Amino acid sequence: MAHSIDKASFEALEKGWVTSAGVLVPGPWFPEVLRWSRSHPNSDLGMRLDLNADWSSYRWRPVSGAQKGSGLTDPGGYLSSSQIFVSQHATPAEVESELRAQIDMAKRAGIQITHLDHHMRVMMVTPALFQSYWKMGQEYGLPIVLPNQQVKLKGVATQTPGVLKFGGIDVDLASLPIDRELEIMPGLAKQDWLSAYEKTLDALPPGVYLLSVHLGYNDDELQAMTWDHPSWGAEWRQNDLDVVSSPEFQKFLKDKGFILVGWKDLQKAMPAQHPRAN
Repeated sequence: MAHSIDKASFEALEKGWVTSAGVLVPGPWFPEVLRWSRSHPNSDLGMRLDLNADWSSYRWRPVSGAQKGSGLTDPGGYLSSSQIFVSQHATPAEVESELRAQIDMAKRAGIQITHLDHHMRVMMVTPALFQSYWKMGQEYGLPIVLPNQQVKLKGVATQTPGVLKFGGIDVDLASLPIDRELEIMPGLAKQDWLSAYEKTLDALPPGVYLLSVHLGYNDDELQAMTWDHPSWGAEWRQNDLDVVSSPEFQKFLKDKGFILVGWKDLQKAMPAQHPRAN
């Protein structure tokens, strides 16, 4: 998304502080990610499928060539900053065209995609958006970020054991390798960042968890980019980076017996009939 974010993420991947990352193809710094990925061919990179450009002073446009006036764009021709606008105005054809364009661009550039994720959780706003998201996973043979817990809470039982109706799709829970997704939410003081992560993780039963962190440096670039958006902004991302890179957090994970895995590991554990990366 930005050089500051890329730099922090590359360091975290190289030093093993995180095991995977999501690539935002429409973002202006996508070429930097390509350059890094070519020198790190075994990296675990997924697609952060994106229908929104959410920063007021840092914008990007659709990859598919969608023009101003489409259901994806604002009056300036940028991807809309509003998930609700997209959910109310974008057609399934527009959504799927953009999602395919992003995935295809990454594949053509040589990124070995390990999974699909989605920026701002936009693909969960309506059943129609979720169905497009699910379709991309099926078409490209890639697992998607969809926690088991979410499907169990909101899904409806079908006649098939282990299969729930969710967002208009019959979802087999065996195809979902993640039990829960966890992340820091707004309202937390900097001094409480580490203890909040430890408290959250310490309470978990055995399972497979996606700890979603947002890394970056609190520098001029990121401050300018996120000047009116403190949540997930420059200081927020520096706080996340400080925690995941700290010896205290690394020791906590080791002492509590957490095993760090990536999406390549999860693919190997998935039943053969479910999507795997090509």
